[in-house]
Formats: sequence, structure tokens, C-alpha cells
Amino acid sequence: MGFKALVFVWDWETKKPILFHESHKVRVESVAFTSCENYVISLGGRDDANVVVYDLNTSEAICGTFSSNKNAGDALTLAALNLRGICFLSGGVYTLKVWTLNPKNRAVSSIDVTLRKIKRKINCIIVDDNDEFAWCGTSTGDIMKVKLNFSKDLNNFFPVFPPTLIACYAKHPKGKGNPNNNVTLWGSGVRCLILLGNKKLIGAGDGTIELVEEQEPELDTMNKTSKLSTPTYPLFKVVKHAEVGSFVTSMQLQGKNNVLIGTIQCEMFVMDLSEFKPKLIISCHTSTIFDIAFPAGYSHVFATASKNDVRVWSVDQSKELLRITVPNFTCSSVLFSHDGKAIWTGWNDGNIRAFTPQSGKLITTIFDAHNKGVSAIAATMDGKKLLSGGIEGQIRIWELKGVYQKLTAVLKEHKGPVSSIDISPSDLEAASASTDGTCIIWDIQKCVRIAILFSQTLFMGVKYHPSGCQLLTCGTNRQIGYWEIFDGSLIREVEGSISAALNTLDVSHDGNFYITGGNDYYVKVWLYKEGITTHIGLGHPAVITAAAIAPDCSHIVSCSADGAIFIWKSPYSALPKVGAEQAKKEKEETIGSISQEQSVKAVSQPTEDNTKQENKPPEGSIIKSPTDIKSSGGSKVKSPTDIKSPEGSKVKSPTGIIKSPEGSKVKSPTGIKAPEGNKIKTPSTEGSVKCYCKAKCDCKPNQLPQSPKSRLETEAENKIKMAEGDR
Repeated sequence: MGFKALVFVWDWETKKPILFHESHKVRVESVAFTSCENYVISLGGRDDANVVVYDLNTSEAICGTFSSNKNAGDALTLAALNLRGICFLSGGVYTLKVWTLNPKNRAVSSIDVTLRKIKRKINCIIVDDNDEFAWCGTSTGDIMKVKLNFSKDLNNFFPVFPPTLIACYAKHPKGKGNPNNNVTLWGSGVRCLILLGNKKLIGAGDGTIELVEEQEPELDTMNKTSKLSTPTYPLFKVVKHAEVGSFVTSMQLQGKNNVLIGTIQCEMFVMDLSEFKPKLIISCHTSTIFDIAFPAGYSHVFATASKNDVRVWSVDQSKELLRITVPNFTCSSVLFSHDGKAIWTGWNDGNIRAFTPQSGKLITTIFDAHNKGVSAIAATMDGKKLLSGGIEGQIRIWELKGVYQKLTAVLKEHKGPVSSIDISPSDLEAASASTDGTCIIWDIQKCVRIAILFSQTLFMGVKYHPSGCQLLTCGTNRQIGYWEIFDGSLIREVEGSISAALNTLDVSHDGNFYITGGNDYYVKVWLYKEGITTHIGLGHPAVITAAAIAPDCSHIVSCSADGAIFIWKSPYSALPKVGAEQAKKEKEETIGSISQEQSVKAVSQPTEDNTKQENKPPEGSIIKSPTDIKSSGGSKVKSPTDIKSPEGSKVKSPTGIIKSPEGSKVKSPTGIKAPEGNKIKTPSTEGSVKCYCKAKCDCKPNQLPQSPKSRLETEAENKIKMAEGDR
């Protein structure tokens, strides 16, 4: 409980922190700038209980003291005065103070506001433009009006008389049926206040946003005959009303007509005061996200599963498109049907629910699919079968027929919760991973076990390679396992993390790379064949629980335990296009000549004389290259396996002498034949062919030069060297 709590000052244009201090412990309740913009006031939480003034010019903390008295509660909020730059207010549980800063003496002094017998918990404070009155929103549901008692002299920074509470006010009652109901309070308290001239904008704890104006009550509405008098009086009349659906945490005036509204559900609304209709602009999950799913062949949207709801997001706009709510239950897994007509979800109440992807309407429900909750689901591409895994360790196969579902098999091999299920590309097999240390390959046609994989770990994820020949697994032993489908043998293991468990993995649809995420907060990109890390994503502040690659490999989406969603640009999104273009270029390049000892690509064109003398084939002969490329002489080049030499001819090649069918000797990799009596010669490597080495090299004529490294291999080696240097 003794760790430091930081206060940052950010530059709005560069979006970077410029100053910070760590004068508080554990928690910072509130932060405010003074009106002169020279100081930052910060208020510590219950474990700190200090108010600290930080000088922006000298970049140091001037002073600090206890925020409340011993007989009062904790201070919760701050507000600066508008005309006096070194004065501010603090309020909280049964406490309200006016503070004055003395920069020369590096001290701050306070005066308690006289509240008499009124006990309130103050949530927010707003001061009028003349520093005459302060309005305080309370958790009771009313607003306190306080007279600050400052003199008209702006150089006098101390109140002439102690600040005094005038009264507590609320709304006029809607009906007159109940004589004791002489006032209407705001539900769940007043959380935010904004002064708009003679009117006030109020945000309440029940999600209501109201624009009110003052209206003096009539004498007969004061209910003086009531035996139990209330300290709150009716004063405000509601002019406009709106709802945001959840607890309002903050409001900020943007310009003259727009207001930004934040809620406890991690939502941000913008509202035009003339229309008074909130519009949702930003939203996110409020708790752990357990699963991510992309539709088949569509990379512009994805779905996430969390507590109480399933949400569909737009990749391009980074906005929420659809929210499917099931209150008081947690969705553990989500997937799109292959035809895109349904979103299948598994919940901790043991039910499997299907919803429409556009409206979120419930299509069907499989009740009591698992006794202790559904932990994983997977569906075949033909949409006829659905596999579900439960916390009790069972795998159940369901036959889907429209809105009807039939249980066809129950597989009871796992002894622990099923953490992941994946179906092979052929739809004939499936693999399930469990925390009991086993991963089982199933024949979903015969409903029998094919192979079982053992490891000293809690398996957290399993994925098929797109070829269907291998499996990838990850778990708490920090290793990424490559497994053979045929016999279930372990091919190799790659260390996925140095110190933390791996929770999720996903393989790209082309099979060239895959991603992992775990308790080390890193999203890592791996080359599948090489088994090396090429990119690392940093940014998650909590444990990574799910990650997925878009079908077109353009984006990577990862989620964490704090409800954050990160959309990353895939480093290999353009690889297939680049590969196709490179292959096309290689086809269009002209082959010059091949030396006796080397078989490398020509980098410069041979001269016409050399071509005529040494490379010109006999008339009528056809030679094809492996890529059907035309030679410089106009003749067609044929691959070595398709070329036959006439009887008795000799052909020189780098790999030795091979006999032709008629007994002639042919020097060629695969037995190339030339016309009778002709010898095929090749020019020297000077001028026409050179090795791949960019710098000065010592390549010998009897040895093949080193093959060039790809761009990916070079970048991977450089990043590994940099990482080793940082360590």
C-alpha cells in the first residue's frame, strides 16, 4: 500500500507528458489547474489524504498538507476560483474548505465552510464567474448553495467572513398528490455540474442529463405543516431532459453548444445543447475480454466476448457497431458461423446462444449445454456441426438443423476445463486443449479419439496449421509446441516467453506467421517455419487474454484483462502481393548465360557477339527454362528435365557427367542432350554473371556463392541483435 501515485501534465498538441510528480501514495482522487494556470492542485485518496500544490514554472511541489479535519471524512473533489488564481475549494464527506496559497512562504491555509447541522457527501463543486457563490452536488440528490464571502477587491485572497451554507436545493415536485413530497431529488446523487449563465446542466448517478433553471417556490409548497421537515427546498425547474443509460462520471463543455459526457460504463457521448440528444462516440468493455472472432473471409468487423455482453466492432472506424446484452452472465467464447448468418456464443450459465449479426436478435438457445458453464466453442465450415467444451471437461458435438439442435456425441476424455477447441480445415477432425495437461485430436465423424498429446503444462490454446498437417499449442510452461497430426508426436518447442505464461495464439490464414499473447503483456509475431519472433507489440497494461489475425492478414486484434482492445497493423499484410510481384519480375527477366560451375541469375545482359558465338542454340532446337522465359537470342529455353541431346553429344554442367540413353556422355544436372556434334559452351563470369555478395568477397569458382537472405530474415536477425544488446 505504499507505492507512489503519479500526476502527469500533458502537452495537448504533441500528446506527450511534459511534467510529472509522485507526491501522493496509492491513489489520486482529483486534479485541477488554478485560474492563473501557474499551479496544479492534486488531491490524494484515503491512504494519502493530502492536498499538494505543484508549480508549473519551477517544476516542483511547493507545499502539501492534510485535506480534511480529523472529525470529518475524506476529501473527494477540487475546484479553482475564477478571479483569484491562488484560491481553490475542496469538498468530500462532511467537509468543505476554502484554500489560499502563499507561494512566497510555500504554504497553504484553509477555512472551513459553516455547514451547521447539514451532513452531505460532496461529489462536485462549481464556482460562478464572480467568485460569489459555489454550487456543490451531493450524493443525497440535492445541490448546496454556498456564499464564499470574498470582498470585491481581487487582491484580497481571504474571505471577509467565514463562508456559509445558504441552503440545499432540488427540483420542484412533479405531482401534488402527496403533501409530504415537496421536493424531487436526483437519483443516485448529483455527480456533475456545469454553469450555463442562469441555467445549470446537471448529470446524475442514474444516467439523467437535465438542463434546469431557477424558479422560486410558492409559500404553500414549503409544507410547513409537515411534522418531519426536510432541509432541501425546491428551486429548480427542468427545461430539457436526456438519458445516457448509466452513472455519469464527468461532463466537459466543448465550445459553446457541445458537451462531452463520460459514464461509468466506459462510454463517451457528445451532446448538442440545442438538440439535447446524446450521441455515443467512444465505448469499450468494462471488464475482462475472453474471446475474439472474425467472420469467415471478412476482415472489417470482429466480435468480442466479455461480462454481460457481446459486442461487434468496426476495424476501419474503431467503433462499436452492435451490442448484445445478457445481464449478470459472462460470455466466455464467441464465433461467427461460416455463412455469416449467426453469432454463436458460450456463457457461464451453461447455455449456448445464437444471435443475428446485424440486429443482435436471439435466434436460438441450447439450454444446459454444459453443467458448469461453456468455456469454448467451434463450428464446422459447412455449418452442420457445433463443438462445445465445458468447465467439467466434456466435449459435446451438436448437429445443427436450422433453429433446431441435436446432441450427437459426448466425449469424456479431459479431466479439467476445456480451454480451446479448433477444427481442422477438412472438417473431419478437431483438437481440444485442456488445463489437465492434455491436448486431444478427435475424429468428429466417428466421434472417437485419434491421438492424445501430453505435456507438463496447462494448455491454454490450440490451433491447426492451414495445411492441416500440424498443430500449434501454448500454455503455462511458456513454450510453443509444434505437433504432428499423423501420430501426435512433438516436432519442436519454441520458447514463447522468458518469464510468463502464454494465454492465446492464432495462425494466419496463409500459414506464414502466427501471434501469441500472455501474462507478460506482449503481443508477439512469429514466423511459422523459422520459429523466430519478428515483431513485438507493447501497449497493453494488463494480461493479454485473446488475440486474432484478420482473414486477409491486414490487422491483428488483441484484448486484455482490463477490457482494452488494441488493433495492430500486421507487418506481413502485403507479403503475398510482394511475393507475386517478385515472381512475375523473375519470369520477365532475361536469362543471360550459365557458367560451368555456377547456376545463378544473370545481373547484366551478355553482348550480342558472345550470345551469337556461345549461347546461340542450333536451328530447330527448343530449350525451355523452369519459368518459360525467353532467352536473349529469341529461342525458347526448356527445363533441364525435359531436354534431350541427340546421340553422342556432350553437354557441360556443374554437377558431373551423366550418360545419355545412347551411351553418350552428358555433363548436366539432369541429363541435357544437345544436337549431334555440337558442344554447348558458356561464357565466363566476367561481365555477365556475378555472385550475390554485395561487398568484396572471395567466392571460389568451384564453389557456389552464398544464397541471398530474404528481407524478413535480415530484419529478424537485426531485431534479435538489438534485443540482445538491450539486455
